[in-house]
Amino acid sequence: MDIYVSPNGNDQWSGRFPAPNPEKNDGPLASLSEVQKRLRIMKSGRNYHPDVRSVNRVLSEPVTVFLRGGDYFLKAPLVFGPEDSWPITFRPYKKEKPVISGGERITEWKTTTINGRTAWMATLPEVAAGSWYFRQLFVGGRRAERPRLPKKGLFRMQDVPGMTLPAGWGGGGQTEFIARPGDVKPFRNLTDAEIVYLHFWVEERSPISGFDARTNRVTMQRPSCTALVGKWGKELADYYVDNVFEALTDPGEWYLDRKEGRLYYLPRKGETPANTPVYAPRILQLLVCLGKPEEKAYIEHLRFEGITFAHADWRHPNSTDGASLIRSEGGASHSRRHGRGNKAAAAQAACDVPGVLVFEGARFCAVENCTIQHAGWYGVEIGDACHGIRLVGNTLRDLGAGGVKINGAAARDPSVAIRQTGHHCITDNVITRAGRVFHSAVGVLCMNAHNVSICHNHIYDLFYSGVSCGWEWGYQENVSRDNLIAFNHIHDIGHKLLSDMGGIYTLGVQPGTVIRNNLIHDVTSAHYGGWCIYPDEGSSHLLIEHNICYDADRQPFHQHYGRENIVRNNIWVFGGESVAIYSRKEPHRGLHWFRNIMVSRGEPIFRSHHAAEDESARIHSDLNLFHATRGTVFFDIKGKRYSLKQWQKLGRDQHSVVADPKFRNLDKRDFKLAKDSPAWKLGFEPIDLSRVGLRPCSKRD
Repeated sequence: MDIYVSPNGNDQWSGRFPAPNPEKNDGPLASLSEVQKRLRIMKSGRNYHPDVRSVNRVLSEPVTVFLRGGDYFLKAPLVFGPEDSWPITFRPYKKEKPVISGGERITEWKTTTINGRTAWMATLPEVAAGSWYFRQLFVGGRRAERPRLPKKGLFRMQDVPGMTLPAGWGGGGQTEFIARPGDVKPFRNLTDAEIVYLHFWVEERSPISGFDARTNRVTMQRPSCTALVGKWGKELADYYVDNVFEALTDPGEWYLDRKEGRLYYLPRKGETPANTPVYAPRILQLLVCLGKPEEKAYIEHLRFEGITFAHADWRHPNSTDGASLIRSEGGASHSRRHGRGNKAAAAQAACDVPGVLVFEGARFCAVENCTIQHAGWYGVEIGDACHGIRLVGNTLRDLGAGGVKINGAAARDPSVAIRQTGHHCITDNVITRAGRVFHSAVGVLCMNAHNVSICHNHIYDLFYSGVSCGWEWGYQENVSRDNLIAFNHIHDIGHKLLSDMGGIYTLGVQPGTVIRNNLIHDVTSAHYGGWCIYPDEGSSHLLIEHNICYDADRQPFHQHYGRENIVRNNIWVFGGESVAIYSRKEPHRGLHWFRNIMVSRGEPIFRSHHAAEDESARIHSDLNLFHATRGTVFFDIKGKRYSLKQWQKLGRDQHSVVADPKFRNLDKRDFKLAKDSPAWKLGFEPIDLSRVGLRPCSKRD
């Protein structure tokens, strides 16, 4: 059965035709909400309203809903429940381009001058009345930037009352700091400006509540989650001030004056109101598929193909802002509240930030070949009690948070049997230009989930990790297991904004999880922790093989602590401090390290902060190939240099060699090995990069 929808349709028509008939009394429907209403009636066997032109029928076959091209503006999210379960596919009509938009197009512009620059100005009465406040603007298919200070780089706090350096990251709860003279001023609409401070692995964001110009004391509305320090606690935190009217000076920037109800935009070269569409978001989420797992009532078999979802706003996910607004706007009534009180951070990996498209209590649903863009939160959230969700072939870009967030009930949750999530397919997606608001967000965040395939994705241009998997610190019971992270291309992440990140990051005990055939490079951190593959606290029983990792500003590989991880047949090339590091002393075997190729520019091959006698217990390594393009191969154990022979006397790498691996072209990062490479004699197996990244549609699972 086919149903047609068009922005030029009519909800009184039948929806049986893709265009109006000659009499203009029948044709496509106008809204997706009317499609939902009609399908529910057909499922129930009831007749339509007599005023609606339609054919009365009972639903007995799969349905395809064809969307004609154009914008479908939503006043509230599309919410589907168990009563909507049916094999229904929403897709474009022919090659047209439908956009499901949570925004409104701004068209009534005047020209004015702001801060000495030519600007467009729109008067918005709803903003002046306090009923509309948007935090993002999308102009000509791009995100416009809120004006900030400094324009580039970061300020540093001068003092934090009551804090003495050095200080640990824990504690938090601070709401005040002293700014350096001239950094913060009594800005126009001061309480609309936000302090965004960056330290360790999180950004924290808080509106300013007050400023004392005599003392430069800044008071923030939200307390910090962690102490206001950075760089191992030796310095105070770096920050910028966001949404500052006085900083509205560069083309592509915008400012919303809530008191005046005026929107200002500085146009880029060539932009005019006539040739440049401008969208301001009105809602936070666009699609919510919400089942009732406690009642064994799931939302099932919905598919969305080839559709663009765009123009959704953001709120901070705390108890007074984002979490309550999700519910009040008709979004998902999530089983676990997003947010942690009124703290300024959204937690590690911005894990408290919801999704723009949400699945909870959903099974066998799919989003394929869609575009999710110009939004403020995670692109897609797969929550509790989900099974068999497919996200395949999508483009997720220009997002306030990350691309995909997966999180079911944790092992310690009493409802874990009902609300666990797993068996999802996240493949062949492009995830880029993410973390634009919540900088610590991740490309694909897989928390408490099992049997998830995260494969063949292209992830780049983020400020934090590319893929994170597992969500228990240490060796306690963990839902995460049997996840596959393979054939992903992850690069150009970090951008020196945050620390403690990995191209692929793991947490906790997760037997059966495999990290295989990934290409990861160009990872840069602010102060520490730019790693390609990073098994963090308690990461255990992982198989890490056939990956190529290079050009990390710290190390291509770092294991903080873990148990019985197998790392074999990988290529690790060029780290700013060493090629690999294992940082915590433990009494058990943490790593089995075999048949790896490790290349440095003269930095240590391996680095440890602990005594040499501790290393043999922690690491079992052999059959590796070591090479230095400058200087000699050496190992740094607690600041002492060891040659390979000295290293071998510790019981390590008895059959490993120092030799040129004979890459085809190291300068061009072509790591194909020559036929006479000494690596072959060690049993090294070829690593095939031809299948890394996106696959043709015909070869996707």
